[in-house]
Amino acid sequence: MKLIRIAPLAVIAAALMLAGCANTVRGVGKDVKNTANAVEDTVNN
Repeated sequence: MKLIRIAPLAVIAAALMLAGCANTVRGVGKDVKNTANAVEDTVNN
């Protein structure tokens, strides 16, 4: 009976963690892109 109560909570927790990771990966991608653009601008000037 305890598994029936815990399983939905575990699924919700896993979904929230995966959503947080997706946002973090997007943020890192934006940071890398901004850094590359800044380096390119510096080289061009």
